[in-house]
Amino acid sequence: MSLADLEARLAHDLAQLNWGEPDWLAPMSHPDGHVYDVIIVGGGQSGLGAAFGLMRERIGNILILDENPAGYEGPWDTYARMRTLRTPKHLSTIEQGLPALSFRAWYEAQHGRDGWDALDKIPRGDWMGYLRWYRRVLALPVRNDARVGLIEPHGGLHLVRLADGETLRARKVVLATGIQGGGQWHTPAMIAALPRDLYAHSSEPIDFGWLAGGRIAVLGGGASAFDNATAALEAGVGHVHVFMRRKDMPRINPIRFMERAGMTRRFPALDDGAKYAVMASFFDRNQPPTTDMFERAATFAGFHLHLGSPWTAVEQTADGAVAVTTPNGRFTYDFLILSTGLVTDPALRPELALVESRIARWGDRHVADDGVRNPLIEAHPYLGPGFQFLPREPGDAAALHGLFAFNYSALVSMGLSAAALSGLDHALPRLVSAIADQLFLDDRDEILAAYFAYAEPEFLAEWRPRGAREAAR
Repeated sequence: MSLADLEARLAHDLAQLNWGEPDWLAPMSHPDGHVYDVIIVGGGQSGLGAAFGLMRERIGNILILDENPAGYEGPWDTYARMRTLRTPKHLSTIEQGLPALSFRAWYEAQHGRDGWDALDKIPRGDWMGYLRWYRRVLALPVRNDARVGLIEPHGGLHLVRLADGETLRARKVVLATGIQGGGQWHTPAMIAALPRDLYAHSSEPIDFGWLAGGRIAVLGGGASAFDNATAALEAGVGHVHVFMRRKDMPRINPIRFMERAGMTRRFPALDDGAKYAVMASFFDRNQPPTTDMFERAATFAGFHLHLGSPWTAVEQTADGAVAVTTPNGRFTYDFLILSTGLVTDPALRPELALVESRIARWGDRHVADDGVRNPLIEAHPYLGPGFQFLPREPGDAAALHGLFAFNYSALVSMGLSAAALSGLDHALPRLVSAIADQLFLDDRDEILAAYFAYAEPEFLAEWRPRGAREAAR
């Protein structure tokens, strides 16, 4: 089967599901212009999947906004440096029950069944290629180069103010803004004091060309640390030193258990105490690097691993380099890379500046035992069962109504879901159902009034007694 054949099969499948039927929502008029039923901020895998799910629900008055150029949404062709995705290739993700829309179908259409069988994990570039195809074949409404600056509640709507000065109006706004979309990447205070040209976060574009033959230090022991170390060494950097606080490499990936045991799908059913305890353990365990990326880095003579070596101080040297002090010595480098994760808190998101103080956090709703209490968890938003923001106080509800956090900040409330490939298969229907329910209930008076007044005849036959029918012959 060729890619053209697959697209014809998908079009047939969608037609059998009555894809493209008219919306059931009445358009909302507004004196200042068009009102979208839903604006999705973020055109990566989560945003595209959410848009398709809404359109299947016959909610088509939607728009996806993404700040990146077309085809470069998400991390895959920007700052991600892993060779392959870290998830198993067989997981269902954004196809939402349509086999012809799956990554496997797309891959087999180009490489055959044997190619699929030979594949270990999904190559990063192929995943981005699939997302581009998914957007195109479904004709999803994406506007690129559109950065959202502020979301303002106004008269029962949300004003989405773009960085270029344009204002859009929406009844619902979904923040499908990925792993960093609930806060910001973490830069330790001692690093932030350095000149900006001496360091970069692993989430940023890095030009390794000028560092050829040089020395780099990487802070952190997660997967991205070794992805960046390998990329640097392959680009010709002479020496890359990875520093970890832990004395042993993390080896257990709890995500694999969560996938097998049904925890990714059923996590929202847990009570708050259990959710908190699971996530405290999840944060403590850390996610190990993939074996292939670690082993690839280790093949280079210039690769060095420092276990049990937290950084206690950093400073610029007189010759413009940077010195790193650890309990095991002092070392000098040309450049630093921070693989230090992220901090989640709605207060860190500029687009939420007008409402973040009204958003309930986990620290507002649940008191954890001292043994598991974690301030990182408590800063996460406490979300409703459909990824909706919930108010700190009852009076805050109106300003938050219609705002959904479909990004990594949903982790504590919803588990691996919104920004994790392992969870999108079950998270998307939950999100879409919640949005559709809200829209329906917002319009319930008009819809029910129209229902009670409905009088369009469907049965058009006329009954005449047998004698009258015989006389008419």
